[in-house]
Amino acid sequence: MKTAMILAAGYGTRLKPITNQRPKALVPVGGKPMIEHILLKIKAAGFTHVIINIHHLGEQIANYLLANNHFGLNIDISDESMNILDTGGGIKKVSHYIDNNEPFLVHNVDIFSNVDLQAMYRSHTNTNALATLLVSRRWRPRQLLFNKEERLCGWRNRETGAVKSSIPDFNPASYEEYAFGGVHVISPEIFHLMQDWPEKFSIISFYLSTCVQNPICLYTEENLRLIDAGTTPGIEEAEQWLSCQNVR
Repeated sequence: MKTAMILAAGYGTRLKPITNQRPKALVPVGGKPMIEHILLKIKAAGFTHVIINIHHLGEQIANYLLANNHFGLNIDISDESMNILDTGGGIKKVSHYIDNNEPFLVHNVDIFSNVDLQAMYRSHTNTNALATLLVSRRWRPRQLLFNKEERLCGWRNRETGAVKSSIPDFNPASYEEYAFGGVHVISPEIFHLMQDWPEKFSIISFYLSTCVQNPICLYTEENLRLIDAGTTPGIEEAEQWLSCQNVR
């Protein structure tokens, strides 16, 4: 049983006031909630078990899934209604749902793309990476920095000049910049490394702390299209793209 997790616990701040009354996951894109698009993409890639974390107006998400018979998937809800845990904490919380012998997919609820999830999963299983991150060469203020072996080595904010890396005398100019695409494949060994981390933390901060000892690799594709639908312009872009794909 291949497992995927959808990160859907965010407040949807960039989509206010729409998200004052509904969670971001249920904001419509091309006539149906964005979480439905992601669930169907994951299902088409062969994943049968999906974990969804919820926080802001999370009961609406749970009710929507129930009303649609969970779209024929085995779905578990990770309830963060009492305390939102950020991306890393949200992943750490679901360790008991994960098969110890099989990598799992993590997908942001607001990312639309044409990535081949099966190919990305195979790429991960063919390496000894702790995690494989979907990336692209597009401008974003925050960039991940990879070496020539396509391993994560650092992070840079191009607007503030801030740099993060655990490599001594780290020079960001010596590395390739990629923007993270909000999709990762993770090996279950990650949970052992998270044991001493707090309840709430960022998964990118975790990756940066461990990437010297444990390979975090990139994955990208030629003609990759990535759209962040967490903003109104992003939703409009996603709708235009979906219309061209004849999937509305």
